[in-house]
Amino acid sequence: MSEPSREAVERALQGVIDPHLETDLLSAGCVEGIEIDGDRVHLAIALGYPAEGYREALAEALREAVRGVAGVADATVEVSSRIHAHAVQPGLKGLEQVKNVIAVASGKGGVGKSTVAANLALALQAEGARVGVLDADIYGPSQPRMLGVRGQPESPDGTHMTPLDGHGLQVISAGFLIDEETPMIWRGPMVTKALEQLVSETLWEGLDYLVVDLPPGTGDVQLTLAQKVPVSGGVIITTPQDIALLDARKGLRMFEKVNVPVLGIIENMGTHICSHCGHEEAIFGAGGGEQMAAQYGVGLLGSLPLDIRIREQADSGCPTVLADPQSRIAEDYRRIARRTAAQLSLRERSSGSAFPNIAVSGGGQ
Repeated sequence: MSEPSREAVERALQGVIDPHLETDLLSAGCVEGIEIDGDRVHLAIALGYPAEGYREALAEALREAVRGVAGVADATVEVSSRIHAHAVQPGLKGLEQVKNVIAVASGKGGVGKSTVAANLALALQAEGARVGVLDADIYGPSQPRMLGVRGQPESPDGTHMTPLDGHGLQVISAGFLIDEETPMIWRGPMVTKALEQLVSETLWEGLDYLVVDLPPGTGDVQLTLAQKVPVSGGVIITTPQDIALLDARKGLRMFEKVNVPVLGIIENMGTHICSHCGHEEAIFGAGGGEQMAAQYGVGLLGSLPLDIRIREQADSGCPTVLADPQSRIAEDYRRIARRTAAQLSLRERSSGSAFPNIAVSGGGQ
């Protein structure tokens, strides 16, 4: 039997579509090497996004595809993740020790944006990335409670702050600097200055992703914040309800105005799951997030249910991804995290990175 050709192996690879990238790995530039030794093939795959919960399934799909090539007796696949820094808005410089900033926004309050942001950060971490959270909601900081973090940041030099640890995440918030019940009665310029200080004066350490929980709305303050923070990509949170979708469109256009690519839309509270019988019902309407994504040519990163456990776990300081890691909802968050990071990996890379790329590898036989 003749040795299989490289072209045949590549054709087989093109038949495997990565659901997070929505394309094949060859087209996405993730195939680092194809070694053919007689009737054996070895593949080296380097994903541009963290994929701890998907790597083995991907390796098996690739092995199966290559084993179907004429002349191949066996195939081995090595899958790794290498997170690169990506471009930010023109005129802004990326943050030192932070490869990518992902801004999480909503057009209005009450859609679960902060809960999604906390679980998204934890899901990215669970997939193998180093992650931080910047709570940019100066008026109503909620990440300290959601991530179970208390205390005040230390300052090694009297100017910069060391982020606090929240379940392994590096976390900074205005909520660390004031009492939880103290109102922030500030005008827009003061809020903007406070956020700039949180961003520029925090000593982040080797982050692949910094998830920024933006305030709700799209007024002057939010627009200014989006212009000041170097963002690699934005995510829009909405519910299927028409009024929420109307405001979410404003959030999407806000990102467009400041040249921040929208990585996709997350539909929260897509269905309600009854805590007594488990019945699932679309009480806020159905398909709204998918329709909005299609209208604006962006991806629907996923849909999350309205479930009492999500609220209870966030209120307790241990969000769902940590509190119930084997649950369907935790897997939904992890799938959304992979899709978010995968879509970012397809964007233009930054001309320089503040620190070396981090690789997470896994072999497959």
